[in-house]
Amino acid sequence: MESTGQNPLQANHTTLMDFILVGFSDVPNLRGLLFGVFLIIYVIILMGNSLIIIITKVNPSLQTPMYFFLGNLSSLEICYVSVTVPRLLTDLCRQNRNISFLACATQMYFFLIFGASECFILTAMAYDRYVAICNPLLYPLIMNNRLCIQLATGCWITGIPVHIGFTYLIFSLHFCGSNKLNHFFCDIPPVLKLACGDTFMIEMLVYEVAVLVVTIPFLLILASYVKIISTILKLPSAAGRAKAFSTCSSHLMVVALFFGSGTITYLRPKSSHSTGMDKFLSLFYTIVTPMFNPIIYCLRNKEVMVALKKSLPKWIVL
Repeated sequence: MESTGQNPLQANHTTLMDFILVGFSDVPNLRGLLFGVFLIIYVIILMGNSLIIIITKVNPSLQTPMYFFLGNLSSLEICYVSVTVPRLLTDLCRQNRNISFLACATQMYFFLIFGASECFILTAMAYDRYVAICNPLLYPLIMNNRLCIQLATGCWITGIPVHIGFTYLIFSLHFCGSNKLNHFFCDIPPVLKLACGDTFMIEMLVYEVAVLVVTIPFLLILASYVKIISTILKLPSAAGRAKAFSTCSSHLMVVALFFGSGTITYLRPKSSHSTGMDKFLSLFYTIVTPMFNPIIYCLRNKEVMVALKKSLPKWIVL
């Protein structure tokens, strides 16, 4: 009887030492292909977003609030993917996929922080477009340099205290049984699956934080674009309407990709979670969406394309 009673404690102790990231070990024949694909995507993300950061800094025509926030978004994307992808690439090349309890908590914390900051930056970008289109005469006065810096700073740091406490609560749970984390990084749903005992309060907290970080920003963006579209439709000229829509379309596409996949992952009922679907959705919002962002903003933005055409020949000569 004593031996049986000690097993959960022993299992808990083992799990506290480390987790095992299962990742894509269930498809060993595809690991080489997946490594190549993910590596190419990671390089595209780093190069594309770095290019946007540089072009928005050095080109005088892009020294506006819209491109200031775009540069912040690109910086966030680089940080966001770098939390998960390097570890994913490393695990695809080795048999030992153990991750310590502390490393897992750290990865989750930074993933949540950068994800929340991206939600807030996208909201700030929507507000910028709202002021530019709905109050064009007051735009330079409202979106001054000081306000832009304050908004950007708030976007980067607002989620820090919330997610410190949130991550601490998750990793304060008791973990028992298997320590195999059936995912390629330490995301909330797979970590909670390994917790023993009642996790209802934590799950409710997940929904509450998701509402604060995902739903409210999304509703603010939606409200902004309802007003923006209403204003655009009242413009007298077709050319003016087309130009106004073109400045918003890129942002709307990124919002739809990012918030859509994030909402499905964190706000759907626990009963509908499946390992395969969770991995697919996670790949979508951790890798695929950040890859598309620089492509969308470059190809669908005439000002960025013009700036690139002017700057790239100079850089190539140098």
